[in-house]
Amino acid sequence: TIFIMLDGTVITCSAPVNIAVIKYWGKRDDELILPVNSSLSVTLHQDQLKTTTTIACSRDFQEDRIWINGREEDINQSRLQSCLREMRRLARKRSGDGDPAHGVAGLSHKVHICSVNNFPTAAGLASSASGYACLVYTLSRLFGVEGELSAVARQGSGSACRSMYGGFVQWKIGERADGKDSLAEQVQPETHWPELRVLVLVVNAQRKHIGSTSGMQTSVKTSSLLKHRAECLVSGQMDKMMRAINTKDFSAFGELTMQDSNQFHATCLDTYPPIFYLSDVSRQIINLVHCYNHHYREIKVAYTFDAGPNAVIFTLQEHLPEFVQVVRYFFPPESNEEQFLKGLSVDSVPVSESLKAAIGMEPVANGISYIISTKVKVHILSKSLFPHSCKLGPGFYSDLYL
Repeated sequence: TIFIMLDGTVITCSAPVNIAVIKYWGKRDDELILPVNSSLSVTLHQDQLKTTTTIACSRDFQEDRIWINGREEDINQSRLQSCLREMRRLARKRSGDGDPAHGVAGLSHKVHICSVNNFPTAAGLASSASGYACLVYTLSRLFGVEGELSAVARQGSGSACRSMYGGFVQWKIGERADGKDSLAEQVQPETHWPELRVLVLVVNAQRKHIGSTSGMQTSVKTSSLLKHRAECLVSGQMDKMMRAINTKDFSAFGELTMQDSNQFHATCLDTYPPIFYLSDVSRQIINLVHCYNHHYREIKVAYTFDAGPNAVIFTLQEHLPEFVQVVRYFFPPESNEEQFLKGLSVDSVPVSESLKAAIGMEPVANGISYIISTKVKVHILSKSLFPHSCKLGPGFYSDLYL
């Protein structure tokens, strides 16, 4: 099929992954996606982890359609429809208020959406967050909608609201039943803590067996620990975490990050039936981090795990080269040595025999598939393509990302 787009517009945007250091787990309103607790995250650099979304709008399109990672998906999924419906409503409201209606003519047209991740999808690396943030932002560029959009992104995926901003971002629990005060806001920009570095240890890139949505629903129904965490613990943890970030206190930041990760997975175990997101290798990574820190008698590295087996490691630039070599030593690749470390380059340094002995683990070959080296970065980027007449061939949706 060849699509002839007369007066058509194509917009491409990319959005980052965010990794929560105070986790969101559980909703008090499933439809509006309102959380049972506030959360706080770190936005990662788009050069290493991002979603890229292209949306084409044309009067020649017969229906809305979406492709994710090259595969057409159901556009009628309720959360997709919520975002599309709300963005079109905001665009019509803007037009009705007499605001210059850039792109509003396209509101009567259908859209074709193509979204691609450059990292594992549905594997506990926040692909839904970057995906829905990118969808909402791209629609806002297409329809000429401006202003606060995190509430719309939240209706696609709760944590997507945090990917609307760069740096360090909190998602406020809010108090209103309509969710209008449950928004994301930046705590500090990405320039605040330039020494902070991030490693993603990819243990398993496959889709997780229990999705976050169903896992949360079961936890809310069955876990007394979830209720205790939300009502008694998170508020204090949020205050401590924001102080640690504001003062760039890595020891406090790292300890809080690891404690909250452990609380989250304890909640998953307290769920009935229990939910197991961590693997044996995940637990070995946890042990490795604690042994490494114990050897130096200070917190130099910290782990966190979202709803999956893959670890996210936070550290400072000065400690990064040695810890990467420690990971390489205890989780040696057997076949992809050259591709084991992706992303930002890391200097190679020796690992002392005393450190190896202090950690005391048996090496686990191929326990980690690869490492992504990255850092904190800015929010969404965008560009317009083919703002006037254009022709789209059958390979358009895949060729955009080659």
